[in-house]
Amino acid sequence: MEKYIENSHKRCRLAGILSKNLVSTKILNDVEINDMIEKNKELILTAIPFINHLYNFVKGCDFFVILCDRDGCILNVIGDQNILDEAAKIKMTTGAYMDEAHIGTNAMSLAISEKVPIQISGKEHFINEYGKWTCSAAPIKNLDGNIIGIINLTGYIENVHPHTLGMVVAAGDAIEKMLEINKYNLMLEISKKRLEITFNSISSGILTCDLIGNITTMNKQVVRMFGYSENEMKKIKINELIQDWDEILEHLMLKGAFIDEDTYINSRVNKLQYMITLNPIYDKKMKIQEITIVFQDLKKSRNLAGNLLTGHAVYTFDKVIGKNKKIMKIIEYAKNIAESKSTILITGESGTGKEVFSQAIHNYGNRRDKPFIAINCGAIPRTLVESELFGYEDGAFTGAKKGGNAGKFELANGGTIFLDEIGEMPTDMQIKLLRVLEENTITRIGSSKQIPIDVRIIAATNKDLKHEIEIENFRKDLFYRLNVLPLCLLPLRERRDDIPELVNYYMEKISKMLNKRIVDIPDIYMKYLMEYDWPGNVRELENIIERIVNSESIQFNISNKVPEVQKSDFNLNTNISLEMMEKQHIIKIIKGAKGNMTLAANILEIGRNTLYRKVEKYKINCSKIEHSSEMEQINSAKV
Repeated sequence: MEKYIENSHKRCRLAGILSKNLVSTKILNDVEINDMIEKNKELILTAIPFINHLYNFVKGCDFFVILCDRDGCILNVIGDQNILDEAAKIKMTTGAYMDEAHIGTNAMSLAISEKVPIQISGKEHFINEYGKWTCSAAPIKNLDGNIIGIINLTGYIENVHPHTLGMVVAAGDAIEKMLEINKYNLMLEISKKRLEITFNSISSGILTCDLIGNITTMNKQVVRMFGYSENEMKKIKINELIQDWDEILEHLMLKGAFIDEDTYINSRVNKLQYMITLNPIYDKKMKIQEITIVFQDLKKSRNLAGNLLTGHAVYTFDKVIGKNKKIMKIIEYAKNIAESKSTILITGESGTGKEVFSQAIHNYGNRRDKPFIAINCGAIPRTLVESELFGYEDGAFTGAKKGGNAGKFELANGGTIFLDEIGEMPTDMQIKLLRVLEENTITRIGSSKQIPIDVRIIAATNKDLKHEIEIENFRKDLFYRLNVLPLCLLPLRERRDDIPELVNYYMEKISKMLNKRIVDIPDIYMKYLMEYDWPGNVRELENIIERIVNSESIQFNISNKVPEVQKSDFNLNTNISLEMMEKQHIIKIIKGAKGNMTLAANILEIGRNTLYRKVEKYKINCSKIEHSSEMEQINSAKV
């Protein structure tokens, strides 16, 4: 980095840039600014949620965030008012160019010229006026690896955290991934998690310990949380601090991680409850040397996903596998109602693809470029349902996030909200949901202000809601408001002709995912799959295929169901011996497997060597059986 700065200073002097300059030599007028913003519209809209969240973590500490285009022109600036006022005095505002040629050495100019994240501080800036600041900048690149923008975080030298550059890099990475999603409609899970980890580490307590429990390092937040001094903490064994440490350590050794689990901490004053995450630190030989522990206050541990970015629907109708006439009619109907604003109620057994259809409808309709927010009504604790759906204001309850929090309906505004397992929604919340449907407004907890929303609602359930109404678990008026456009999905047993295509699809998908070979499915086993009732539907089928790919063997005992080949091909005769019955059964199975001894052994649920021993014992002619099976096939083909 020092070489980057030194070379940049040399270029500045050769170019005749004066260190006493205050403002950039290139600043756009209003018309030019509007053109520049329009040109970079996609970048700005994509980056805004991330720069807002980046700023929220440093808000009140005299920081400001800058978004530039690929040439260093400032597109957007947000931050604390005092430092923004100082920046405005030297024209460090929208339309000003922060590249080296126009304002000398700074983090943004070096990120552009060197194409790497960089942090510079104080006199490392070429312009004297910037000497009081530390600037951390990271390039934003497109899929081709070309720089399309710069994200920068600037603050006073004394306020900058060691993790500041990491936060900026994480935000830059997240913006790049978000741009990728906008282009290819993919999820941003990896970058989102990376950003969450980076952000959470700033406000959370962090310590490391060795395998025998000695605390080796810690941050100031840990000291503040638990009330011990640093010297006292170093004398404390980790098992004295964290309750049930032995069980936690055992879990870490088995799973490789221990993530977001509630536990009790023995502080100086009393016992405290925290959410902790453990990650091992490996040496070159991949042996665990130390453990990093992150402590998160439960009051601050609310899910950040809904706040970080809006949701996205991945599935489209071409992901619905099968050409069964009934399913094709359902798809056609779903396409016809996709453009409507009316509420959809999707019903069907578990595993029939209710969320796939909800996402496909969203992506087929005119809201495809808007948020898709999914929420499982049965997975949210009863006490949190209202705050999750409708949000809350600052101070609405103990532990409420400063500044309040938007609910899922606000996040979905303009798009679609998917209410899965709607039959599990508490009765009192059903009343409030009905009001939202009727008035198209929501009210945050702790507020009297009604917020207008434009949201398309898709609900789903595997329950019989009419029965739930009869037993007073579900409101009749809500049912009729939801069931405007009913969509009933077929169980797999009603479209058995799609099973071979589904098997081939999941076999290819899972083998590729697991980096394992495709397992050949014999006709006799495909017949078995098509005769099975599939109570778990497509989800169960996918599970079975994954089991086959992992084990590289055929599974003939799905849900302990005896295969038809074993039941139908055997005629009970009370006049023959047990050994003769066994012999006849083995012959029929070998014949059904077309002489494939491995498959026959799997059907019989015995080892291959055991099968060969029984074949020898009963003097079974396998060649004759195989020939007989082939002749049957030939004769069948002739007919």
